[in-house]
Amino acid sequence: MESMISKYARLLVNYSLELKAKEKLYISTTMLAEPLVREVYREATKLGAIVEVDFAFREKARILLNEGNEDVLTHAPTLHTKAMEEFDAYLNIRAPYNLNETNNINKENRKIRSQALSHLNTLYFERTADRNAPGSLKRTLCQYPTQASAQAADMSLEEYEEFVFRACHLYSDNPEGEWLMVRKDQQRIKEYMDGVNTVRYKADHTDIEFSVKGRTWINSDGQTNMPSGEVFSGPVEDSVNGKVHFTYPSIYMGQDVQGITLWVENGEVVKWDAVQGKAVLDHVFNVPGAKFFGEVAIGTNYNIQRATRNILFDEKIGGTIHMAVGQSYKQTGGTNTSTIHWDMITDMTESGEIYGDGKLIYEKGKFLI
Repeated sequence: MESMISKYARLLVNYSLELKAKEKLYISTTMLAEPLVREVYREATKLGAIVEVDFAFREKARILLNEGNEDVLTHAPTLHTKAMEEFDAYLNIRAPYNLNETNNINKENRKIRSQALSHLNTLYFERTADRNAPGSLKRTLCQYPTQASAQAADMSLEEYEEFVFRACHLYSDNPEGEWLMVRKDQQRIKEYMDGVNTVRYKADHTDIEFSVKGRTWINSDGQTNMPSGEVFSGPVEDSVNGKVHFTYPSIYMGQDVQGITLWVENGEVVKWDAVQGKAVLDHVFNVPGAKFFGEVAIGTNYNIQRATRNILFDEKIGGTIHMAVGQSYKQTGGTNTSTIHWDMITDMTESGEIYGDGKLIYEKGKFLI
């Protein structure tokens, strides 16, 4: 375990974050991830980087949202604010105690808190849009295996550890080399998609088309997310038309929503339904900007072949597509803004087809180009 954690830390520091001497790294996680933080700290310090760590304790968010008055709820966290404004790199390690920790909390307080942090959310998207731009923020989101995540995935902790490490190519003698091969293969797909104007996703119960003219496709190669394995873009906001059905469960604020179907006209979701959790959709689509799409994507990580109720992994499942309602990623050229960015996933391995400018380019979970 220690050897695997050390390998994980080296991959995060040297490949995902490409950390350099004198750069300032901000790590945000819970105290459960201390073994990984310790090894990341070791690797970063050996490089000459400056590391600051923000550890959350059990039920910190729940206490704040239930007990905080308006002054407390509207206070932006000092270290997080400074990091978003000034630091060079940001590592967010997911290591939850309880995935339902913030269920059943004061909804008005949640709204106040969300509004109070909206400027930091905007700054984050702006600074992470291009990691090579002057003043940018390099960021990586990753997972540390905990009992809560293992239970959500319907696995033992040992099984879940193996799942996480395999998804990150950590069983390879050269994990960085594996990710460089992912980068090379996906770059070919990204460059092809950059030359496409219209895209159509077609499968059982799904037929939806959108324009990506003038938009950029992103090769997600294990830097901004670890693990990764997807290519994604932002659709022209008013161009999305059709019906899309999502076969995988979607999780929002700890709540399962299953069997989502969306009907879309001129970019806007005009009707929605779900086999389970429609009330969650009713709530989300009242949020400004949430009825428009901020992302369209194709999952390519075939080391991930099952849903785990964790979007970091589920959206990368090889042989799937996903679409996100809400906030766009600036680097794609998308312009939609929202406090929501919610990915919804559908399987393409049985009947899925993707067309680029009318040409079949993907069939049953595999690219044909």
